[in-house]
Parts: sequence; structure tokens; C-alpha cells
Amino acid sequence: MPEIKLQQRQKALLSAQQILSSQLLQLPLINLEQRIYEELQENPMLELSGEQKDTAGDITTDDDGISDDDMFDTLGRFSKSSLKEPLQVSPAKESSDGRLNFTYENAPQERFFQAVQHDSFDEQLLHQLALHEGVGEREVLIAIEILGNLDPDGYLTEEIDTILSGLERNGMEVEEEEVERILHKIQLLDPPGIGVRDLRERLQVQLKLRESSCEQACYILAGRILAGFYDDFLHKRYDRLLKKLDISRTQLDGAIQLITSLDPHPVEVFHDDGGHYITPDFIVTYENGELTAVLNDRSSLSIKVTEQYQGILKNRKAPKDEKQFIRFNLMRANDFAAALAIRRQTLLKVIESLMKAQYAFFVSGPERLLPLGMKAIAGDTGLDISTISRAVNGKYVQTRFGVFELKYFFSSSISTDEGDDMSSKIIRQHIAELVKGEESLQPLSDDVITRILTEKGINIARRTVAKYREQMQIPVARLRKKIF
Repeated sequence: MPEIKLQQRQKALLSAQQILSSQLLQLPLINLEQRIYEELQENPMLELSGEQKDTAGDITTDDDGISDDDMFDTLGRFSKSSLKEPLQVSPAKESSDGRLNFTYENAPQERFFQAVQHDSFDEQLLHQLALHEGVGEREVLIAIEILGNLDPDGYLTEEIDTILSGLERNGMEVEEEEVERILHKIQLLDPPGIGVRDLRERLQVQLKLRESSCEQACYILAGRILAGFYDDFLHKRYDRLLKKLDISRTQLDGAIQLITSLDPHPVEVFHDDGGHYITPDFIVTYENGELTAVLNDRSSLSIKVTEQYQGILKNRKAPKDEKQFIRFNLMRANDFAAALAIRRQTLLKVIESLMKAQYAFFVSGPERLLPLGMKAIAGDTGLDISTISRAVNGKYVQTRFGVFELKYFFSSSISTDEGDDMSSKIIRQHIAELVKGEESLQPLSDDVITRILTEKGINIARRTVAKYREQMQIPVARLRKKIF
């Protein structure tokens, strides 16, 4: 007889409503709109509501004085005096003193985004190649195979044999010389240097196209440096170059300027897959001493659960399968509408808390950014840290100082001599400014930067300076040294 045991276990189970709310919360605005329209197509119980605009003064209320739409408020005003109070999110109905007022507005029934057609980077190159004399369908097919073997930065990382094999699988017999000839044509297209094997070859291709537009002696010297002394140039060992080439500093100066004027990453400038635009989720303005935050979530507010099929549920003669279909989709529609409401409510709490915690930033600019952790916002809003993380991920706010990702407002702190905490982002700005203003012949080392920051009252270790410098992709002092 098998032994029977009784055990108690705790399990955290998420309901379907919680999972849906979590999924919608982490969606950026553009993805959210797409998700809404997908749901509208799939669920007949959902529909777009008519356009409306409500303010705190004309929102209808029930007999108990509580507004039906409190949870949909999307605009908050904060005056400086409100910062003296604890960080709390107050409901709109308690804001009779004018410090916190809310409003929201809905978009029209239909919102369309016009898709703009862009030629891909490969298509731009193929259009150019097709205009060359002697280039026909065969040459274009070879070029397509070559371009298909480039890495994201435009380098040819595969061997010619790989290209030949790919053409052979497509039924084309091609000689290696023919592929090399087409490859050479691609390298000279605009932007030049696509399809090369390494950076030196890219610079050599671009330099060759400059021959007629620069001084001959400078062009020849730059070619010699790239061909025979590339490693010394790359590591800025200019003293060695002066010795090995037996030239003056002025001559080296001109050659280096010519080489550094070339473009090592041409793909980044010309590559455009069709417009990567940021749509801010919040718009924060500052007028008359008050901050105003608008949640740019208008399209989602136009969703409502239809009442068109309610009569079928009440009709006893209606087929059973129809009623089951309606009940299932009605429950799904209610869950979706509730999840959208929870998303809006959560985002409002987060932006309100951020505006209070970073009031100085929104009023005076990035130099007044304060150190802030997600734990503080979680404690203020009463939400879990994981919820805060999902709420700020991929969300942007438009301010009068530019568009910032919400993650930007969270940073660690370093103490100053005055006992204050300074955001690590502000310290990065100090380092960037010091590097920008340094002398080109004597760039600042990490030790010198550390000493300067310490003199300003910022207590920071040299290894921390090195870490921040690397995060900003600033080379070490030796590689920043210039001879001109």
C-alpha cells in the first residue's frame, strides 16, 4: 500500500489578468497601438469609442462624488511648494488647491500611420551599380550575392569561394576574377569602402578617391602610412612615424589630417531601414512655476466593450454556442480593457513620482539630475520594483531639454565634500567636459581627471573614472593624443 503524505506548499500563481497587464505595461506606445488594433480585429466585443475630451471640472461623477474616470487621468501639475510634502500620489479629487489637476483626452476614432517606403542599403548600392557601363543582369546577380555576405558594418568576412558556391547553387557558373571585378566596383560606390576586408583597406579605397582633390605629396605620404606603417598610425605612435619616414612634423600633420578625415563607418551614415522614430510616452512642460505631465496614450483610451451583443445573452431562445462565444469574448474584452486601465494608472503613478523626485531636472536641466533608485519610486508608488522596471523600460518622456528614456532618471550616487550625493550621470558629464577641453598634445590621464574631480569636491576613485570613461567610449589618454 503506497504511503500517503500531506504537505503544505506556497505557490505564486499569476492570473490571466495579471499576465496580460504585465505584458501591456512593458509595451512602448507604438507597439501598444499595434497590439490594440490586433485585439480589435480578433475580438468583436471591443470597439473604438467616439472622440471626447474631459477635464477635472467637467468629469461626470456618481452620487457619492467619486468620478468614474479618476483612474484614466493623464495630466498632473506640480508646483515647487508641493515638494515640501512627502512623495505621495494624491487622487485628483483631493487637489482643490490647484497643485494637482488632471485631465485626459481621447483621439478620434481612427488613427493611421502612413508607412514610408525606403530603399534598403543594398538596394541603394545596386541602383548605383546598375548605372555603370557594362553592368547587366548577370553582374547585378553577382553583386547581390556579394552584398548578402557582408557583415552589418559593410565588411566582407567570407572568402570568395563562399560567394562562388552561393552563385553555383543559384545555377550560375562564375570565375573568381569576375567576382573580384564586381567587388572592386562595389568598393568604389557611394559610400566608398563597402565590401572591403578590414579597416585599412577601407581607408585605402577612400584615400584613392581623394587623389585628385588633395595635395599630391600629402596623398602619397598618407598612402605610405596606411600601406607600411598602419599599426603605428592606429596606436598614435607619431614619434616613431617621424623617425621611420624621416619627415617633418608639419608633413606628418597633413597626412594624419587627411587619413582622419576619412569615414571608418560609412554604413552608419547611409543605412536607413525606414525611420527609427521615438514616440514619447509622456510630454512634460513647465509653465508659471508648474510642471505638467501628459500621458501620450490617447489611442488606447478610445477602446470600449461593446453593448451590441448584450441582447443575445438575455435571449433564452438564442443558440447555446453563440452565447458561449459571446461570454468568452466578453470576458476577454473586459480583461483587455481593465489591463489598459491598469497600465495607464501605473504609468501615471511612475511619472508623477519621477516628477517629484527629479523636479530640479525638469525645471533646470540635466545638470540638476539627482541620484535615484527604482526602490525609491517603488516605495513612493506602492508598486513592486519589477513593475517599475517594466514601466520604465522602452518608455520616453519629452521635456524642454530633449527626449529622455525613463531609465535615464535612475542612477547611482557618489558623495561630495559637502556631504551631498551626486548622480553618476553628472560625473560622466564632468569627465566628458574635461576630455573635450583638454590640450590635444597633452590629454588628461585618468589620474589627472581623478585629481581635478577631487579638487572640485567629488570623491571618486581612479578605477571609477576609468570605468565611466570606457562606458562613454572615450579612449585612453595615449590614443587621444594629437600632433596638431
